[in-house]
Amino acid sequence: MATSISFIHAADLHLDSPFKGLAHIPDYIFSDVRASTFKALDNLVLAAINKKVDFVLLAGDLFDNEHQSLKAQVYLRTAFERLKAHQIKVYLSYGNHDHMNGNVHPITYPDNVHIFPNEHITSFVFEKNDEKLASIYGFSYEERSLMKNKAIEYEVRDEAIPFHIALLHGSVHGNAEHDPYAPFYLQDLKKKAFDYWALGHIHKREILAESPPVVYPGNVQGRHRNEAGEKGCYYVQMTSSGVDMEFIPLQSILFESRTIDVTPCKTIYEIEKVIASETKSNSCKRLLHLTLHSRTENVLRFKEDGTLEELIELLNEVSILKDEWSYIYACRVEMDERPLLERDDFFIGELAAALDELSVSDAAKDLLTHKEARKFLDDLPQEKIKESAKQLLIYELLKG
Repeated sequence: MATSISFIHAADLHLDSPFKGLAHIPDYIFSDVRASTFKALDNLVLAAINKKVDFVLLAGDLFDNEHQSLKAQVYLRTAFERLKAHQIKVYLSYGNHDHMNGNVHPITYPDNVHIFPNEHITSFVFEKNDEKLASIYGFSYEERSLMKNKAIEYEVRDEAIPFHIALLHGSVHGNAEHDPYAPFYLQDLKKKAFDYWALGHIHKREILAESPPVVYPGNVQGRHRNEAGEKGCYYVQMTSSGVDMEFIPLQSILFESRTIDVTPCKTIYEIEKVIASETKSNSCKRLLHLTLHSRTENVLRFKEDGTLEELIELLNEVSILKDEWSYIYACRVEMDERPLLERDDFFIGELAAALDELSVSDAAKDLLTHKEARKFLDDLPQEKIKESAKQLLIYELLKG
């Protein structure tokens, strides 16, 4: 029989994430949201058991905070104990969020769990029926910030072992969208003699290369609108002839961004029907960020007089009564300004041009540098704010 192994590759569990920016939603919904990272972990354990994998790989940021809550640690230990009951091993590394020197009260996990102990590249050998089948390599962050290229330090040991797998929590060199921790060049990974690179740190699922597989599974549970869509892990089967991968969704709550065209709607009741139709789904619990797009001023008028907000509240009240609820936690209006500017108003045209050149950072400098305000403005979507302000000004000048 051909030599083979199977495993689950996951990363970025971020257990006990506080879900900043969602505290305004009802307690009933928020309690589900706060529990979602734990539920995703439950789903991961079930996937590993159902697939009868040999082991689970966790590539960093198991916890959301370096000062890990007792709840998160005990919950994770219980998950590992469930895996042990099915003879499933765990190999894990700590990342920038849960670096080793940050936790002053570490917990002891069962003996099926193998933790990379420091920032040196070390390895564990997986054995099955007294046969050495895989070497698993990695390191853990000792401090939050690690700017060194660790990829160049990986080297295969004992080539007699069939499979060699590397865990790496870091980002591609030059990726400006994420903290540049343990930055690597893709070529550094591809030229090494590893059969699979199990990456972590980037929350977007992505396969950077196929031969050998260089894989970001993404995080297991979305936490805000920029982490929309299915979240989960990869089920991987390795044989001497190749690697097969299957993505398994694990999220408890789906973040979803939807844009709905309400241009034909003349009344708030027509808008209600369109939103209800476009957001109808009972497949899973969802947090919806809606954008209502229009080429007319009607929807902006409903927003200004509070009617739209009242409509969203009514839709949410009906939805949260269902087991698989859909909750609209944000709704913005996106006006197509061209019909407004086609009125050939010179002042409006000049105003629109001036706003296009406006820097939100300069205009809101005092607010953005205010000690207290900065706590709430770290993820300020400046372009969206500028567009909203532009549409509101033009609407106010032209209405009536």
